[in-house]
Amino acid sequence: MASNSQVSLASETHIVTVVSETIPEPESSKTKNKNKKELNENSEPEQGDPFLVSDLGDDPSNPMNMSRLRRWYITVVTGLLVLNATFASSVPSGVLPALMEEFTFSQEVGALVVSLFVAGYVVGPLLWGPLSEEFGRKPIFVICFFVYTMFQIGMAFAQNTATLLVLRFIGGIFAACPLANSGAVISDIWDAKTRGKAMALFTAAPFAGPSLGPVVGGFIFVSGTSWRWVFWVLTMFSGFCLALIVFTVPETYKPILLVRLAQKKRKETGDDRYYAPFERIEKTLNQQIEAILGRPFKLLFQEPMMLAATLYMSFVYGCLYLLFEAYPIVFSEGHGFNAGISGLMFLPILAGGLFAVALSFFTFNPRYERQIIQYAPHPVPPERRLEMAMIAAPLFAIAFFWFGWTSYPSISFWAPMMSGAFMGFSILWIFLSLFNYIIDTYLAMAASALSASTVVRSLFGAGFPLFASQMFDRLNPRWASTLLGCLALLMTPIPFVFVKFGAKLRAKSKFSMTPAPQLPKVLSRPSSMA
Repeated sequence: MASNSQVSLASETHIVTVVSETIPEPESSKTKNKNKKELNENSEPEQGDPFLVSDLGDDPSNPMNMSRLRRWYITVVTGLLVLNATFASSVPSGVLPALMEEFTFSQEVGALVVSLFVAGYVVGPLLWGPLSEEFGRKPIFVICFFVYTMFQIGMAFAQNTATLLVLRFIGGIFAACPLANSGAVISDIWDAKTRGKAMALFTAAPFAGPSLGPVVGGFIFVSGTSWRWVFWVLTMFSGFCLALIVFTVPETYKPILLVRLAQKKRKETGDDRYYAPFERIEKTLNQQIEAILGRPFKLLFQEPMMLAATLYMSFVYGCLYLLFEAYPIVFSEGHGFNAGISGLMFLPILAGGLFAVALSFFTFNPRYERQIIQYAPHPVPPERRLEMAMIAAPLFAIAFFWFGWTSYPSISFWAPMMSGAFMGFSILWIFLSLFNYIIDTYLAMAASALSASTVVRSLFGAGFPLFASQMFDRLNPRWASTLLGCLALLMTPIPFVFVKFGAKLRAKSKFSMTPAPQLPKVLSRPSSMA
């Protein structure tokens, strides 16, 4: 029987904290709510101060002064870091039979080898996102990937179950760094017009890693190679990524770059009066703890839009894990495939995700660029990001029904396998659409909003596999998938509700920084979103 293969999105996925620069509030909303001002850490001192260094200008460190080629290179590298983390989450599932034989643990304990790594994603984003806003993106990346690489070596030498499980959990905490910060790097180096294209390409990374993981792990198992080579492969992969970070990825976080520029001016002029806004921000320990732990959950529980979007994405994330628990049952038990061939059944998910990226890149992003011109000088309302989710939400439910009712051994394996293409397509559009919606709604606080979203999704992703096998065994794949499809149908209206009532909800929000200008008549109805 094939292993319990599981998939991790970052979309994170799972995956992604974005918008690091501070975006000023419109004049009409500055006095709207005191909480907004209190939560804006990056509020700057008086702009008339001649010694205030508040603009990078033509300085070579300014990410906006980099060539487009270099910025696309950085985008690819940050996507590779997410691919690394998600690949690491799923690849050990291919060798679970070997682990169970050597360490003599049960299938439920074997599920923890993957689930505990994903559980690390619960802790990681709460640390690495806020810390990157205190010390910069690059130092956090370097530290996390160094520790993460060391833990892969430790797992390759593990001699007992406890060591394996503990190292997997801690490794997952440090592997969560790109899930929290890679999206923020993209927001640092691209303007709003181009960011959608970069995010569309970037979002494909969480699908590539977990889709390839079961394939690699499965073929390592069937080849007779030791299971320890899974972790040696991860060591080499993470070490390669660490080298890329150290030698090719610059610091991109503007407040930290302004501090460095101020330090440079002080050194060059000998005048200690030059300073950056970030250097004048004083926070007590309680304020720092609140920023790291408190703010994300304030956004989550005090914002209906945030809570609904997070629960929907978390449900999708958890359902994906449940679906992947069914693959060994359908393709190994039902069709008699070995672990390697069963792992290949995941590839349509990757193909569907890549097709969704291409379609988004060449259709929806050009339309969004036209909307930027139509709405100028106001920003485009966040609801314009939701058209993809409105299309993908019903497709997500259909994919479950398709998979479940073609999972009979008497039906060709191509039928349930190709349902994965619908699954990958719909999940990517749901995540990409809702991620961008959260970013556009909360702007400068989007990093905290997405950190909270990542934590909740990771809880779902870590918890669902623990009862997935029992669910599919007792209900069988047909009825288990039908149940999930029905629940998906119940959540399908969420993006439609946002489109209908989102502007009113944002107007009442304590934390939304996005103004709600009068929509152009040609764009005022949800049915006309071009």
